[in-house]
Amino acid sequence: MPRKYFVAVAVLACGLAAAQVNTAITGQWAIDSLPVAGKVELTIHRRSERSNMTSSSALPLEQLRGLSAAQMNASAGTTVKFQIVREAGSIECEGYFKAGSGGGTFGFAPSPAFASRMESLGYGGLSGEMVFRMAVHDVTSQYARDLRRLGAAPSSADKLLAMRIHNVSIEYIEAMKALGYADLSSDDLVAMRIHGVSAAFVREFNALGYRPAGEKLITMRIHGVSSAFAKELQGLGYDSVSVDEMVTMRIHGASADFVKQVRELGYERVSVDQLVSMRIHGVSPEYIQGLRARGMRNLSIDQLVNLRIHGIVD
Repeated sequence: MPRKYFVAVAVLACGLAAAQVNTAITGQWAIDSLPVAGKVELTIHRRSERSNMTSSSALPLEQLRGLSAAQMNASAGTTVKFQIVREAGSIECEGYFKAGSGGGTFGFAPSPAFASRMESLGYGGLSGEMVFRMAVHDVTSQYARDLRRLGAAPSSADKLLAMRIHNVSIEYIEAMKALGYADLSSDDLVAMRIHGVSAAFVREFNALGYRPAGEKLITMRIHGVSSAFAKELQGLGYDSVSVDEMVTMRIHGASADFVKQVRELGYERVSVDQLVSMRIHGVSPEYIQGLRARGMRNLSIDQLVNLRIHGIVD
């Protein structure tokens, strides 16, 4: 072989080797026991040039191939090797356990077949880091296919990963569709899961006669509009309060207790707008009682609010 050709091949080989080293995906793991039989808390940490990733989740011990409860609970401590095998690849772990807790390092071996399957589903060009993250969060090609079947397939791999991270399960989407929410986007579904919009939450409001839109459900959860709050208002005679009005009441602290206190002072028919205005301008039961102690009685709600607005009586 000519020397120049040999040198060129050697340089190319070294370059490929260097690239493999640079793209190797490694990191640290930690595991703690949970007070749930057969489950552990797994934390994966990966630091790369562009980002840091830390993920913690509860897993069945059986998913950690090669790791036993006896090894985890060894009082004298023991070295361990085990695998977390996912469709996207295998996370190969080694380290040390003692008395239920352990830690160590891992290396990731991606599955070439996974990338090709995902490409056929519209998620091509996955980076090594993305494949690794999909392995950590157990994104599968079947999950992507099921999302497509339900008309909820996201437009990018990032959004697909976000759906998995926030537990937008196929069962959840099917339950929401059965409740009439057939056109929710992947972003809508993620936001709903983040803020705890469950199928049970929707059913509770349906039973009270409410059919809120998807974005309204999120707003309700953000501001603490619960079915218990709606029932309290109905019990106080506020049968036709809208979702928007309940949200406004919660934002400004017009609670059911506040309504009761106002009623005890003789104000039986106070509108939602008036209740909110009272809270905004500081017309409290204590303020009303203070006015009455000065001989200012029989004032209407609007008069009380105007007094506070103009600072006529502090």
